[in-house]
Amino acid sequence: MRIERKEYLDKLLAWKDKQIIKVITGVRRCGKSTLMEIFQEQLEADGVERSRIVSVNFEDYDFYELRDPQKLYAYLKERLHAHAMTYIFLDEVQHVADFQRVVDSLYLKSNVDLYLTGSNAHMLSGELATLLSGRYVEIAMLPLSFREYVESTGSVSDLGRKYADYLENSSFPYTLQLRDNAREIRTYLDAIYNTIVVKDIAARKKLSDTTVLESVTRFALDNIGNLLSSKKIADTLTSGGRKMDVRTVEKMLDGLTESFILYRASRYNVKGKQYLKTLEKYYVVDIGLRYALLGSRNADVGHILENVIYLELLRRGYRVYVGKVDEQEVDFVAMDERGNTYFQVAATVRDESTLTRELLPLRKIGDNYPKYLLTLDEDPPADYDGIRRINALDWLLGR
Repeated sequence: MRIERKEYLDKLLAWKDKQIIKVITGVRRCGKSTLMEIFQEQLEADGVERSRIVSVNFEDYDFYELRDPQKLYAYLKERLHAHAMTYIFLDEVQHVADFQRVVDSLYLKSNVDLYLTGSNAHMLSGELATLLSGRYVEIAMLPLSFREYVESTGSVSDLGRKYADYLENSSFPYTLQLRDNAREIRTYLDAIYNTIVVKDIAARKKLSDTTVLESVTRFALDNIGNLLSSKKIADTLTSGGRKMDVRTVEKMLDGLTESFILYRASRYNVKGKQYLKTLEKYYVVDIGLRYALLGSRNADVGHILENVIYLELLRRGYRVYVGKVDEQEVDFVAMDERGNTYFQVAATVRDESTLTRELLPLRKIGDNYPKYLLTLDEDPPADYDGIRRINALDWLLGR
C-alpha cells in the first residue's frame, strides 16, 4: 500500500521549476524516498522525458562510488540537458562528503531543478546554511498523520479503535503493510531504532559505548510531555546508578533531535512575549516506536495525545512552544503569520474540577487569538467564553 502524501506533494509542485533547492528532511523511513518517486511519476505524467529526470539514492550500493563528490558531479554533469530543464533528485545526500559544494555548483546552472533528501538536521547547519543561505527551502516531513492513517482504512468509522491502532501499530508508512501483525511491526520498529540510535547517532557523535545514548533515549521517551532539563535528566540517571554529566546529556539530546527521533518544544511567556531558555519538553516522532521500546502499559493517555497533537501542529506549519501564563501552563502556543493559536490537551474533562483546571490558563490570556481545548471525550463541542472544546480526533481529521 502506498500513501500519496498529497500535502507534501503539493509543496513540491508549488516549488517546481523555481530556482531554489528543495530539501526534504525527516526521520528515516518516514516516506521521503517514496515522495520523490511519486513526484517523478508526476513529472513524467506532465510530459517530462525520463532522460531529464536523474535520481540517485546514496543508500543504494549501486551508487556507492558516487559518495565521492567529484565522481558525483561528473556523473550528474554529463546527464544535464543543454536546452531543457533537468530534474535532479539526490536521496540521503548527507552520505556524500562535501556534498554542499556539488549542490552549489548545480544550483548555479539555469536548467537544473534540484531536490535533496536527508535524515539528519545537521545537514542544514554549518557550512550548508552558510554556503546556500537563501537558496534552499526545507520541506520537513513526518510519518503518517492520523488523517492519513484513517484514510488508508477506507472509512472514518470507529475512530476510537483506529486511534488506538494508530498509536500501537506506528505511523511509519511501511507498517500499513504489516497491519495486524504486532510481531513484524515490533521487529521493523526495532530495526529503525537500531539504525538511527545505535548506528547513525553513535557514528556521528563518535560514541564507543551506546548504552549511555540508549539510557537518555529511554528516559526522554518515558517523559514525553514533562518539563525537562539536561541537568534533571543527568541527575535522575545518576541517582539511578548510571553516572551522567550535563554535557553528555546535551550531546545525546542533540543527536536525537538532529535525527528527528525527538522534537524539542521550548517555552514561551505569553504575557511577557518572551522566549524562555530554561526547561523544555520533548516529543517522539512516532508513538509506536515509544511503545516498541517501553511497552504501552502505564502510558499517560493525556501525554500521548499531547504528543500526537504537537506533531500535527508541526504538519500544519506552525512554530510550536509550551506556553507559560503566570504560574500556569498552556500546552501549546502555535505561531504562524496570522498570530497565535492556543491549545490545551486533556484525555477527558468530564470531571468539573479537571475542566476548571484546564480552562484556567486559557482564561488568563488577554488577547483575542483562538483558544482550543482538545479532549478524547465523545461529547458535543462546547464554548466557554470563546474557548472552544472539541473532540481531538475530529480536530486531527480536520473537521
